[in-house]
Amino acid sequence: MEFLIENWIYGLIPLISGLVGWTTNILALRMTFYPLEFRGIPPYLGWQGIIPSKAGVMAGKAVDMITKNLVQIEDQFAYIDSHRVVEEMAPELERVSKKIIEEVMHTQAETLWSKLPDAVKQQLFDGVKEDLPLTVEELMKEINLNISEFFDLRGMVVSTLVADKELLNNIFLKCGAKEFKFIERSGAYFGLLFGLIQMLVWYYFQPWWFLPLAGVAVGFITNWLALKLIFKPQKPWRFGNFHIQGLFIKRQKEVSAEYASIIAKQVLTSPRIFDNIFFGSKSLAVSKLTRKYIAKAVDMAAGSSKELIQLITGNKKYKIIKNIAYSSFMEDLRIIISRAFNYAEEALDLENTLREKMQALPPWEFVSFLHPIFEEDEWKLITVGAILGGLAGLAQLYLLF
Repeated sequence: MEFLIENWIYGLIPLISGLVGWTTNILALRMTFYPLEFRGIPPYLGWQGIIPSKAGVMAGKAVDMITKNLVQIEDQFAYIDSHRVVEEMAPELERVSKKIIEEVMHTQAETLWSKLPDAVKQQLFDGVKEDLPLTVEELMKEINLNISEFFDLRGMVVSTLVADKELLNNIFLKCGAKEFKFIERSGAYFGLLFGLIQMLVWYYFQPWWFLPLAGVAVGFITNWLALKLIFKPQKPWRFGNFHIQGLFIKRQKEVSAEYASIIAKQVLTSPRIFDNIFFGSKSLAVSKLTRKYIAKAVDMAAGSSKELIQLITGNKKYKIIKNIAYSSFMEDLRIIISRAFNYAEEALDLENTLREKMQALPPWEFVSFLHPIFEEDEWKLITVGAILGGLAGLAQLYLLF
């Protein structure tokens, strides 16, 4: 009892070591994801979370892994029925048909329009209402067949995740929630274990540098071990009834479901996809194609009277009519395509496809979905742990001994 009373302070070493391991791991994880933007004096005096600081690179890797291992966008778009898309758009196409006729006639033939009987006007409305969906269906078929020419998947995903770094963080935080919790707790367990060794050594051997150096070792080793145990071993090591396998790999089915849900519901959504097709980086090609089909719709509406209309109005004015029709259609395009979002989501079925393909991946390919967080920058996390551990060791030396 007298021995314990005289030497109780040594018993604090493993407790403090466990606290240091736990704290350094929590801080290292926090520094992986936050702050979202650089804080400090650029370029070197300050910090930005490792993931947010490499948002573009991380997003690009995510696209590469999706397209290489999980889905081909051409295959997914093959499930979209252009006729069904137009059926979903029908109410808006009918409204836009009437709008186009009114804009064209009011700007190009107002006097004539005002004198036309309602029955004639209705006949014209009905003609455009019938012809416009047919040309839009042809437009959608051509887009579907050549989707890679019109849809910039990489650009869309990268711009989305760079603009919303919190979303990028959440992909990793939700998929790796249990692994990150393990990293936090393992810091305490490993720290306590190494602290017992520190205590025994310090009792007999007390150079001033030992506790700071031991703190560095604890911070370094706890982070290093935690990171390794998440991803390795990839294949189970069996010892009788026990087997050891990387924690992340053990949860492949669960993680796959979470990842697929986030990507399908927050990144590769129908609104984002269609917006990118019609208004994204490749939208010039789609715009030219749309103009061609709207011009065709005008010709179809004119029917056998096309030559007579050109003769009366002149070729120049007939081109103006086509331009007005195109502009009027484009003004309402976002509203028109929004009608097809629910159907497109069902047809693309990205969540189920991503989940099933991801669950079927071999372990070495599966780990690549989370491992990029640490692969390039794990030395930073380990170094942070070592530095914080060393500082804690110094504090231990001067405050306790």
